[in-house]
Amino acid sequence: MKKKPKHLLLYLAVFLLLVIIAVPGHYRRALVYGHVNIDDFKIFENRIVANAKAIPWQHDSLYNVQKIDPSQLKVFDTFGTTAFVVIRDKKIIHEEYWDGASDTTRSNSFSVAKSIVSLLVGCLVDEGKIKSLEQPITDFLPDFKNTNGFTLRIKDLLTMSSGIDWDEGYSSLFSPTTKAYYGSHLEDQMLGLSVISEPGKVFNYQSCDTQLLSLIIEKITGKTLSDYASEKLWKPLGAEHPALWSLDHADGIEKAYCCFNSTATDFARIGQMVLDSGQFNNQQIVSKDYLKLATSPANWLKEKDGKSLDSYGYQFWMLTYKAHKVVYARGVLGQYIFIIPSLNTVAVRLGTARSDKRVNNLPEDIFTYLDATLAMLGEK
Repeated sequence: MKKKPKHLLLYLAVFLLLVIIAVPGHYRRALVYGHVNIDDFKIFENRIVANAKAIPWQHDSLYNVQKIDPSQLKVFDTFGTTAFVVIRDKKIIHEEYWDGASDTTRSNSFSVAKSIVSLLVGCLVDEGKIKSLEQPITDFLPDFKNTNGFTLRIKDLLTMSSGIDWDEGYSSLFSPTTKAYYGSHLEDQMLGLSVISEPGKVFNYQSCDTQLLSLIIEKITGKTLSDYASEKLWKPLGAEHPALWSLDHADGIEKAYCCFNSTATDFARIGQMVLDSGQFNNQQIVSKDYLKLATSPANWLKEKDGKSLDSYGYQFWMLTYKAHKVVYARGVLGQYIFIIPSLNTVAVRLGTARSDKRVNNLPEDIFTYLDATLAMLGEK
């Protein structure tokens, strides 16, 4: 058998290089970086979400007395848990870190950021700058042209029922979500989308809805999303560390649907504020009325199987577990902020993966973290 000439291999290598150079930039970045990670802020440009005077958490008298059950710890390890924090009655009862992480380690929140955007919308409602969630988004984004005769409301974006043509695929190189994550022209991408079915009818989880909300926030406030989040959330919440919000390019806009990077104990402040009906440190940050709507199911919507929606509100998830209502924010790699009102408890889990197995259409690992939380409180 004849050997292939060396110059043929060289030609092949050059050809492949030219192909890589020719494809759009977000494809190259996706190919280079591969799977998304909790420290992706290191590969993106970021804007600081400034904090002010820190309000440190107090420790419960039983701080770290209760250990995580070995069977639960195995699940924690399997899915690469980096942080687990449980707060009861505004005091940390359990705090643990793995794989070199600590209480100062920032992690990408992924879709937990969607809940943060919802809270910022609530602030605008409270300020009267959004007069009604029934307002068409074209009141604020006149360049969003492709409504196809439908009226798309702010409320429809909040409840993931926009009817926009979007593929929420995370593993495809060619999905718009991949383009949004690795691309550098987010606003153009969002304003070029089209409504293809009647909004406000069917729940269809998609990141573009949150990104459009962020454009509305910036349009109304004249501020960057990070600056508004700093003013309305991060400073009043007494965050101990500045957060980072990743951008589509230098001096660009925030990847609002993901990419808010912070520590476990600072994420917990968001949960505590929601638990306390919008208050933190005796200050009303988001109104009780808005939070009640945000954390209640948008049950006027149908799921794809025709059932009434009972698990999602305004960018917040909810479930009932062992007779406890749980409101929570969640991200694609198993980032969770759990809020359990009946136990006056907030729990945060950060990590690098979540279970592919579903129980009642939820990632199975959720129940392990809830069981571990209940155990810390002496609950079964």
